[in-house]
Amino acid sequence: MKQLFVSLAIALAPVAAYAQTWTVDKAHTKVGFTVTHLMLSEVDGNFKTFDAKITAAKPDLSDAVFELTADINSIDTDNDRRDGHLKSPDFFDAAKFPTLSFKSTSFKKVEGKKYKAMGDLTMHGVTKPVTLDVTMNGPVTNETPRGKQDKVGFKVAGVIKRSDFGVGSSSTAVVSEEVEIKANAEFNKQDTAMAEKK
Repeated sequence: MKQLFVSLAIALAPVAAYAQTWTVDKAHTKVGFTVTHLMLSEVDGNFKTFDAKITAAKPDLSDAVFELTADINSIDTDNDRRDGHLKSPDFFDAAKFPTLSFKSTSFKKVEGKKYKAMGDLTMHGVTKPVTLDVTMNGPVTNETPRGKQDKVGFKVAGVIKRSDFGVGSSSTAVVSEEVEIKANAEFNKQDTAMAEKK
């Protein structure tokens, strides 16, 4: 039995050693949502404060694990009064539940650049599984003044029901039950040598 564990450890060691972290480029990333107001017009919002990373062992990121956190108090719909209402107990209750988070449990290729990301979304103190449509561009290697930099881009879309997370008691005639999640993100592969020096 001991020999089996040793063999497994040796077999998995190269994978663990190769695992890379990709950090989000916040200057080229937006995490947002869209709802329908009064069944008439769409209202867009985004989170100004967020963090995200990807961990992957394979160079093509086909085994990627995505992690995201966003600060509810940074919500921005381009209207201060509306933002304040969304942060209140009527909706997100930011004082009690200040963050939302997502962590993927699987990332599967559909075709070409199209993927499905499944994972757990935690919002308003509730965790539910969600499935997101993902388009991956890259990875590519860019030449920069500091040397070569590996980058990858993602376009993410999905739909959730706000009632599943207990967000907002407003009638669906006022605010749509369905909330469209959308994000455009760019990530940089972390330099392993630099990370070890820190």
